[in-house]
Amino acid sequence: MDYSLVIAAAQAAGPCPPGDEPDWGRRVQALTVDLHMIAQQAAQDIDRLETSARFVAFLEDVEVEESSRRGLLTLRTPAGDVEHIRTEQQETDRGRELIARARSLKGRWVVVFRYNEKASATKSVRMLAHLMDVGDGAISVNMAKKILLDHAGGAVPRAQAAWSEAGLPDSGAISVEQLEAARAKLQGA
Repeated sequence: MDYSLVIAAAQAAGPCPPGDEPDWGRRVQALTVDLHMIAQQAAQDIDRLETSARFVAFLEDVEVEESSRRGLLTLRTPAGDVEHIRTEQQETDRGRELIARARSLKGRWVVVFRYNEKASATKSVRMLAHLMDVGDGAISVNMAKKILLDHAGGAVPRAQAAWSEAGLPDSGAISVEQLEAARAKLQGA
């Protein structure tokens, strides 16, 4: 049993009014269950992020497909390729949140966290796990290295060689253009 959830629930419930122990106890119990459910969902979301492919793209458009009620993002990679990625259905909390986040980042460079969801025995759909604003176009070196590693298919030596050949720093941040130069080195290897 994770007593930290009970402690957090008791803190959220506030002090127990004298003589109200049974109601207060039920409130703490209900909050503990709610926190447990939130923790399970957060663990699933974190696992999805950890196993997602990451890449940088310009978010061109966000719409909701009429047939599936999923958000459909139109992304353009630095190389000019167009990629379409879907969110969960608009009616779900997660789908609604991802669509709203994507709309707020339309017209900006973003780091895309993508995973594949099985649609049938032979087909999978590219799904959005998360979007991160690149802001002024600077990507942290750690995130850029993870993106390059994804492009290298997990081959660490290839990714490291491309990073070095592009002359990129070991710390700080790099531009989208610098990351694209490293990716070009990777493709040329």
